[in-house]
Amino acid sequence: MDDGLHQVWSDVVGSQPAPETGAIWLSALLAAAVVLFPATWRLARHVVTIAHEGAHGVAAMLCGRRLGGIRLHADGSGLTVSSGRATGPGVVVMYAAGYVGPALLGLAAAYLLHRGHALGVLWVTVLLLTLLLLQIRNFYGLWAVLVAGALAFAVSWWASGTVQSVVAYAGTWFLLLAAPKTVLELQRLRRRGRARTSDADMLARLTRLPGIVWVGFFLLVDLAALLLGGRWILAPLA
Repeated sequence: MDDGLHQVWSDVVGSQPAPETGAIWLSALLAAAVVLFPATWRLARHVVTIAHEGAHGVAAMLCGRRLGGIRLHADGSGLTVSSGRATGPGVVVMYAAGYVGPALLGLAAAYLLHRGHALGVLWVTVLLLTLLLLQIRNFYGLWAVLVAGALAFAVSWWASGTVQSVVAYAGTWFLLLAAPKTVLELQRLRRRGRARTSDADMLARLTRLPGIVWVGFFLLVDLAALLLGGRWILAPLA
């Protein structure tokens, strides 16, 4: 038993060779297709919501706020509840974390891939989803996180090394590509007057900076993460 656990730990912290060039590009194309096609995007967007709300939760705790729980809804929306001061830098950081969270998570995964830790990306995903599960406060959110965690665990435990690498690369590309799209969707809703309580509008009330400035900030961070993360992923190909 100890030998088995030791082998698992060695695999997680160890490095794996990068997939073939074609496999890396295939993973990018698969992720782009999921983001671009409405049918797949409606389902995959829930993954972005998990990362979005998780980022709100982490930021709230890091800023000294008390996290009351996270809810994920079937329409792709979510809600993170925390208590503490109603204004101040901590609240600003908490609201700002949501739309940049998936991109920064994708950037961290891209760095791990750049260092050869594809399996590590999968196991970190399992760990983060397990921690998030403790904060979920509704049945749909519980189901969504459990399914995502079960899939990540299954690939980490039973899939071949090639499949593990392709899934890790595709998941990383997905986060990097999906993050800017959610910001563009936010702005479309704002133009129609359907997002008056969005993160950007809440930040506008807190800071007196127009909401469009915050939308621009989200988009800038997400695009920068995409460019840098893509460079890290493709660096072995140079």
